[in-house]
Formats: sequence, C-alpha cells, structure tokens
Amino acid sequence: MRFADTEASGGQDLSRAAELTEDALLRQLYLRHALDEFRHARLFRDRGLALSRAARKGASASRFEANWLSPGERGLDELRIEAGPQDALLAFLHLSEKAAAGRFRIYQEVLDLDLATQAVFKEVLQDEAFHMAYTYKQLVRVSPRHHGWRLWQARLGRLWKVYLRLMVALASAIGTVLLLLQYFLLLPPFALVAKRSALKEQRGWWRRPPASSLKSQY
Repeated sequence: MRFADTEASGGQDLSRAAELTEDALLRQLYLRHALDEFRHARLFRDRGLALSRAARKGASASRFEANWLSPGERGLDELRIEAGPQDALLAFLHLSEKAAAGRFRIYQEVLDLDLATQAVFKEVLQDEAFHMAYTYKQLVRVSPRHHGWRLWQARLGRLWKVYLRLMVALASAIGTVLLLLQYFLLLPPFALVAKRSALKEQRGWWRRPPASSLKSQY
C-alpha cells in the first residue's frame, strides 16, 4: 500500500512536469510515464488489499518494517517540479527509477512462495527498464555536455537526504533516551520529597494562623 501511494504521487508529479515543459517530446514521455505510475499504483493497491484480506483471515504476527529508510520508490527524495531545469529533473528521475528497479528486482527474486506478488513486481520492472532508458537518453539530448555532472549532483542530493533522514532518526532516539532518564532518575527524588512534605501537613480542616503583617493580602 505504501508503494501504491508513492507511485500515485509520482504520477501526479510527472503530470505536472508534462504541463510545465515546453519540449513536446518530453511532454509525451512524461505523460506516458505518469500513466505507468498510476497503473503501478493500482497494481500495488489491489495486491495490498488482497494480502490484507488474507492476513485478517489468519493469525498475522507483527513484523518489522524499515519504512523510515525506504518507504517507496522515491521515499528518500522530495520531487519539486517547479524548481530546477529539465536536465536536473531527468537526472533525478533516472536515478530514482534505477534505485526502484534494483529494489523491485530483489523483491521479485525472494518472492518464490508468493507468485501473485512476484508477478506484480515483474510487470512493474518491465516499465522501470523503459523509464531508466528514456530518462537517460533524454538527459543526454537535453544536456549533452553536462549530463554527467547532473547525475552526480542528483546522487549527492540523494546522499544528503539519506544523511538528514538518519540524523532525524538518531535525534529521535536520543530524545527518547533522555526523556526516559529524566523520568526514572530525576522525577523519583522530587516525588519522594513531595511525599515527605505531605506527611508533615495536618490532616483535615485546620485554622489558618493570623497574618503577621497588616499588609498581607490575607
């Protein structure tokens, strides 16, 4: 289901890219790419719903999911269509499709016991191969001299976002540890002092002593 959401979001981004580009060939390719992404979203969603129904019928144990690290095809990036030139967008798309194809190929290989899900990844992989090919070819066409540098820029951008993602996870873990230490080490002494002070107080109703100064608000 997370793959389905990511593919649908990618289809919307590509539709927006087709609207903004002035290159007729790129517009045609972006639209075809967007249609592929929407079809992938439907395939993933249908299979996800089928797996959910099967899991509800039987006992399903909780599983670890590293969604914070790789939630989808473009989970490590945020695609901004309006920002940047066409060659930067093509470089980004090429690397994203290449990374997705690598992961989907692994999923296909290990799903020998789930032929239906394996067939979904196999169908998606056929389109990913075309997406990788056309994005690289158009990148070379649009930027014949600087396409290599654009690819390196896109790689560095992905690495930077991976670093930020890891730092956010690390900061969250450190914050959790510090809060636990405060709860178990700092709060008990204060609670003990408050409890001892409460024992010294008189029980029930008692008369307040007269104020020592006429300037007191009491």
